[in-house]
Amino acid sequence: MSKSNTTRNSNINKINTPQNGTLSKVPEVTIYFWIIKILCTTVGETASDFLNVNLGWGLTGTSIAMGICLVAVLFFQFRAKKYIPGIYWLAVVLISILGTLITDILTDSLGVPLEVSTIVFTIALALTFAAWFAMERTLSIHSILTRRRESFYWLAILFTFALGTGAGDLMAESLGLGYLVTGIIVCAVIAAITIAWRLGLDAVLAFWIAYILTRPLGASLGDYLSQTQANGGLGFGASITSVIFLVAILVVVIYLTYTHRDYIPSTTIADAAAEKPFVVVWQVVVVMAVLVIASGTGYYWRSAQLRVQTAAVVTPTSPLGDLSAFRQIAQDTLALVRAGDMSRAKARVGDLEFAWDNAAARLRSMNREKWSSVDDSIDDVLRKLRAVRQDSSACTKSLESLIAIINVLDMR
Repeated sequence: MSKSNTTRNSNINKINTPQNGTLSKVPEVTIYFWIIKILCTTVGETASDFLNVNLGWGLTGTSIAMGICLVAVLFFQFRAKKYIPGIYWLAVVLISILGTLITDILTDSLGVPLEVSTIVFTIALALTFAAWFAMERTLSIHSILTRRRESFYWLAILFTFALGTGAGDLMAESLGLGYLVTGIIVCAVIAAITIAWRLGLDAVLAFWIAYILTRPLGASLGDYLSQTQANGGLGFGASITSVIFLVAILVVVIYLTYTHRDYIPSTTIADAAAEKPFVVVWQVVVVMAVLVIASGTGYYWRSAQLRVQTAAVVTPTSPLGDLSAFRQIAQDTLALVRAGDMSRAKARVGDLEFAWDNAAARLRSMNREKWSSVDDSIDDVLRKLRAVRQDSSACTKSLESLIAIINVLDMR
């Protein structure tokens, strides 16, 4: 081995081995950390859709499979004696997918409103932080040196993804802001938090807020890449978008594995382990108060807008207003299926998904029960048409059922 290589390896060992011999189990927060985190959040959105819809695993099947994979990866993560980029980031990808699925199950399968799930996950995350701090007297990611702290860390990560999914979907779908506007709002909040951190906001508090908010930011990016060009996206689709981002994650992880750019220096670990807990209760109270007031005001204002928009179009014979646009797309798709043009039918049903998602906030506020019946039927159509092995007969029946439901709800 050359002298330069020996010197470099010696420096790496110094970086990663603190005086007490304990190695950090998580990466340093660098630009690479945030790049991979955003990529992971996008994969969580697109990969869960691909497994659930395209492969037809369903929410339950996909959740079970991802849960088993996550348990297996976390087993190796906890067994590891130091931070290993490949294992760590694979766990984050799987948690991203599972966190998305948990929120989707609560919303789509159990009918839990996004408002409720967002509040529940906020409370769960707050309790996790409270228990973590009560037992360890620190929430710093530079102090993940024991299995108990690592357990709290991964539990917090899971709740941040679930909360980010719920809050992001609440803004983009329930309130009808769309992922572009949601992404802009999230970027503005992250920028404000970054400025506040530069001005003295506690680094741990700033980190965890940004960690939560990068999830809806990643979802916005994924939505832009996967949507068709006609619907304002780049048209890559969920499958290709997932592959692109997974490859990007792999490239960055390989780079970090070789360069060790995200290893926490030993001095940082030692300082974090020895530091006395700094009381930032007033900062937490102020920041949380600002976020609650701002989000509550925005929610009330947007909800009032939606109520005004829907009041004029709902009638006893049309509980969801005019559904003719959705019926037309469904009929177009059915005609393509009957003609044997499954490729164009699959593309056309994407227009149905986009149009329905954009109108979801307005329609759900009119009549949640009727909206759910149509939403479930559309999900079934999407699952049939996007299956790896398409069954034209099953697609036809699903589309005919959807059109029948729309006809019943839109009797004019």
